[in-house]
Amino acid sequence: MQENSEIKALLQLIDDPDEVVYETVSTKIMSLGKAIIPNLEHFSETSINTELQAKIERLIQQLHFEDLKADFIKWNDGSPDLLSGAMLVAKFVYPDVDVTAVLKDIDKLRRNIWLEMNSYLTPMEQINVVGSILYNYYKQRGIEINYNNPDGFLINKVLEKQHGNAFGNGTLLLILFGLLDVPVYAINIPQQFILGYFDSLYDVLNPVGHASEKIKFYIDPINGQMYSHKDVENYFKKIAVPPTASFFKPINNKNVIITLLTELQKCYTAEDNAFKNEQISSLINIIAA
Repeated sequence: MQENSEIKALLQLIDDPDEVVYETVSTKIMSLGKAIIPNLEHFSETSINTELQAKIERLIQQLHFEDLKADFIKWNDGSPDLLSGAMLVAKFVYPDVDVTAVLKDIDKLRRNIWLEMNSYLTPMEQINVVGSILYNYYKQRGIEINYNNPDGFLINKVLEKQHGNAFGNGTLLLILFGLLDVPVYAINIPQQFILGYFDSLYDVLNPVGHASEKIKFYIDPINGQMYSHKDVENYFKKIAVPPTASFFKPINNKNVIITLLTELQKCYTAEDNAFKNEQISSLINIIAA
């Protein structure tokens, strides 16, 4: 924690009732970047003024967000891998997330699955191996989507708590399949987050085939259950939506993260969370631009 007379003066002025003064102080604090966060935290801890504490918390959150926004821009402009993107989404809620711990957990899962894989396994046998290790051995569970609980969407909490909703577990599975070179991708079936096992040779043999024919079968990330084409056809009949080709195309990493952010945003619809909702919108815009 750095300390000097300028910082002390700024901290004392945070609680100034004059909005112009507060805006000036806020702008100056933001210009100092994350280095001033320990000072803000200490000042908040030593104050009994709840309104002041709320102002400081908002400033800290904004400082973290500006840093996160810069990271999203770098991720979007580079080679946007899914694990890094999922970690950035987690940092929106948990700025101090232990990245090393998450990477270790992911690598442990990858190694244990890889040891059971071989080139003679059929696609369904590959998925059975992944499901057996993740859902049976590691006891990963699926939970209902609860917009009062953002943890179900976040890769760090999905690993830590050993449960996640369809989007949280689905992101974990997609990361693992990517690391293992298994051709499984998210697809855009309405009202679902479901994965498809794609036939990598289909385009070569059937260049004009329907998009759905490239998928051998479907995988539910809640529990690893596999579904047939007939199951999916019945689902489309149930929701009375024609199964157009766009629903069966693989979603790239950027759009998976946009989907994850869009769902996470629904956790912040209350009036007192309006600024977080707006911040997520700005992150989505960075990727969608």
